[in-house]
Amino acid sequence: MSKIIFKAGEATVFSPGKDVTAAMPEILIGAVDGPVGAAFANMMAQSKGHTAMFAVRDINQLVRPACMMVPKVTLKDSANIELFGGVVQAATADAILDCVIEGIIPKDQVNDLCIISLVWIDPGCVKEANLDKADMYKNNYEATKLAIKRALNDEPSIDELIKNRKTIKHCMWDESWGEI
Repeated sequence: MSKIIFKAGEATVFSPGKDVTAAMPEILIGAVDGPVGAAFANMMAQSKGHTAMFAVRDINQLVRPACMMVPKVTLKDSANIELFGGVVQAATADAILDCVIEGIIPKDQVNDLCIISLVWIDPGCVKEANLDKADMYKNNYEATKLAIKRALNDEPSIDELIKNRKTIKHCMWDESWGEI
């Protein structure tokens, strides 16, 4: 049984000028016999437009710890579904495996843990004439590794959040709305 019960992390990685390839995974990692495991099992039921799937490195290569990927936006067409189940799935699975290889995820706990990853696919990316799939892979790979690392290290700390309460604001905040 894992001592990791419920950890949450997120990260955003993007390439300037290539907004459609941005990655913003939100990660839950925890014991298969805990709350994350229960949520993981419940995600086996599909929801229209938000098809959950395992992160696999390739056919017959389910990554460990097992990871359920769920898109944050409704996937309405086969092109977006193909990106989700191809480029993003490969990047997610590779990042998880590399987290094990690098010791971020304890190797002796990979069968006792599971991961839920909410994944961003920009709905406009399929309309991008020169979509850079390599960049999409890189961003999702880096963001997934960072989100897992942050989750397992409880980052940002509550002290950091308190310290930055008045100096950091959400990137979508409009100053005309008033004080932060």
